[in-house]
Amino acid sequence: MMLSRIAESLFWIGRYVERADGTARILDVHLQLLLEDPWVEEDVACRALLGVMGSHAEDDSPVTRSDLLITLGVDRESPASIAYCLDQARENARRAREVVSTELWEVLNTTRSRVPRKVAPDKVHEFFAWVRERSALAVGTVDSSTSRDEAWSFFTLGRSLERVDMTARLLSTSALVEAGGPSWTTILRSCGGYEAYLRTYRGMPSAENAAEFLILDRLFPRSILFSLMRAEKCLHDIEPRSDRAGVSDQALRVLGQIRSDLEFSPITRIISNLTENMDSIQAGVSDVSEGIRQRYFPVLQAPIWVREDA
Repeated sequence: MMLSRIAESLFWIGRYVERADGTARILDVHLQLLLEDPWVEEDVACRALLGVMGSHAEDDSPVTRSDLLITLGVDRESPASIAYCLDQARENARRAREVVSTELWEVLNTTRSRVPRKVAPDKVHEFFAWVRERSALAVGTVDSSTSRDEAWSFFTLGRSLERVDMTARLLSTSALVEAGGPSWTTILRSCGGYEAYLRTYRGMPSAENAAEFLILDRLFPRSILFSLMRAEKCLHDIEPRSDRAGVSDQALRVLGQIRSDLEFSPITRIISNLTENMDSIQAGVSDVSEGIRQRYFPVLQAPIWVREDA
């Protein structure tokens, strides 16, 4: 078994890289929506999105697109921001430098150093695309150069849990501002799943089919069910089960409950109260994360994490 310090750092590298990628995707969708739809009330939409992302406005003054980009994009002091996540991914890589490959260290170090302090209005989409590319480069570096041992399992476990959380947040935004929310086509595109959806359903997205694809599809890597199954496999690989009866691992128990509840629920029931169901999944991810911390990182202080106490 590797040192808990190393395991924790790898777990949080995976989470922070995935959080940066997911935040970039959500912001890209909603800032574009605010730009194109004059009927959306900017202050209400921005405050709602801040709430979904676990942040909030400092005062009662109107919240603009620029404020949203600063708070969730480039503010290095905001735990909900892309810049903060990339900085913390690099910091965790420094702590686990003895097991982090040189290639991954260089990717994270370079990415952190190139995060801009501000983004011009006409460069916003380019910034989000850059974040997605750098996140994909970090993940690709790990996948192509890391043995499938405990190091890879902890990194992938962190990524998988965060992907469940971020996909749930993205789906929650579909109902942010009544009819002014993003379309299902837009949500699928933000996940890189539009073409995969068309190959699967062979038709334009409907609410039921798109939600089913993003929540219950066993083959699409950004679906909630796929990510839950991947997280379960990682936990099994880290510590194979020896229970004769039931499951003693709290994290594995909660993961299994979330997965089975989704897997055996009709999609009509899930989307009938989508926001509440997605909030429940996020709370479940928090419980799983806490269970992992207590079992594998018991002597270390938990990082400050947005909505981790939900």
